[in-house]
Amino acid sequence: MRKIKTTLLACAAAIAASAASAETLTDTLVSAYNNSNLLEQSRAVLRASDEDVAIAVSALRPILAYSASRSYFWDLDTDVLTTSSGARVRENSQSITNTLELTAQMSLFEFGRNRLSVEAAKEAVLAARQALVAQEQDVLFSAVQAYTQVRQAAAFVDLRRNNVRVLEEELRAANDRFDVGEVTRTDVAQAEAFLAAAQASLVAANGDLETAREAFNLAVGRYPGDLSPPPSFSGMPASLDTARDTAVRGHPAIRQQQFLVSAQEINVDIAQRNVMPSLSATGSVGYSDSSTSSNTNDMEPIATLGLEFGGPIYQGGQINALYRRAVATLEQNRSALLQTTLNVKERVGFAWANFQVAVASLEATERQIEASQVAFDGTREEATLGARTTLDVLNAEQDLLDARGSRIEALTVEQDAYYFLLSTMGQLTADNLGLDVVAYDENAYFDKVRTAPTVFTSEQGIKLDKVLKALGK
Repeated sequence: MRKIKTTLLACAAAIAASAASAETLTDTLVSAYNNSNLLEQSRAVLRASDEDVAIAVSALRPILAYSASRSYFWDLDTDVLTTSSGARVRENSQSITNTLELTAQMSLFEFGRNRLSVEAAKEAVLAARQALVAQEQDVLFSAVQAYTQVRQAAAFVDLRRNNVRVLEEELRAANDRFDVGEVTRTDVAQAEAFLAAAQASLVAANGDLETAREAFNLAVGRYPGDLSPPPSFSGMPASLDTARDTAVRGHPAIRQQQFLVSAQEINVDIAQRNVMPSLSATGSVGYSDSSTSSNTNDMEPIATLGLEFGGPIYQGGQINALYRRAVATLEQNRSALLQTTLNVKERVGFAWANFQVAVASLEATERQIEASQVAFDGTREEATLGARTTLDVLNAEQDLLDARGSRIEALTVEQDAYYFLLSTMGQLTADNLGLDVVAYDENAYFDKVRTAPTVFTSEQGIKLDKVLKALGK
């Protein structure tokens, strides 16, 4: 008895260890977040938008430049002169000028156009951040689908393998009954046909599993391990209206369009001010000389300082065209915001209906399995009494198999529908799911470049340089 108990405890410990080591859906989502090249691509796009702010800020600062030049001058129409001695010589026709100069230029007043450009760039950065959130949702939902597809494919392999095992038993039983004259050769052939079909289905199921594993590797960045059942649903909205309200308030596609509208409103204001004049200051210091074949001058210091005030009078209608284009783009963005909101609401309704249908379908397959199991057990029992044929038993077994297959598919559909609903609400993010990941800090890079530093190399740039160097590039 003690030995039996020890064996049972060892088995229980092994099962617990296996369950503990199984990969959860959370593990899959963490790997997808950490390994996604799509997220890295979107983060690079965001960093490029951050630099647009720095570019706009640079217009508020002075521009310093240096130049060095050497120019040659020839007078092709020179006069012939007579010297005091009576000799006739041609006038010098060549000179050389050397210049070394440092110049400075700064816009002093332009009716706020440059500062408005900074604000428009900041709104564009906020829009790019929402695009990153949308990409994050797509990455995580692809990981969910990859996870459920691998589990479904593995479940079908187990189902098909078990079906082959059962049909092998049915074929042996049919042969035994044929040997004693209880059934005909037709019954045996029917059992053989069902077994061959089951074996072919098993091969196909194994192929589907390999395909699902490859899709998992693409979505997650590695191949799957032993996948555990997904967690129970949490955070379900109380109603469809609640789900839609959540989506309208926080869906990244809507928020992105809102920031694009704000940015374009500023661009319209800038276009209105393009008819205003501007005031700028310029200054330069340097050295210059001019020498001929008969005269050499030393480098002389030079300096200039000036103010420039001016504005457009007529540019062929370009300024008005730019303003009209800015207004039209604003109208486009506002319409896009309205349409995006409608699309998000429609997708939430679609996802909500899909989830309700999936839940009902899963409940129906449970009842279908129960009924098919009773029918199969009864048919097999009646067959032993001679009231049913082998074909009846095989058909009942197939009905039970189909019911179990329907349940596997219904489980997958239900899981996908739940997480699709979360994505339509804008809730399928690492933060909302509580994933244990180092979230990308949107402000870290922005804070370093928003003041337009003169020298800066990003951490991402350093890492990329190391990778390229390792590749010999």
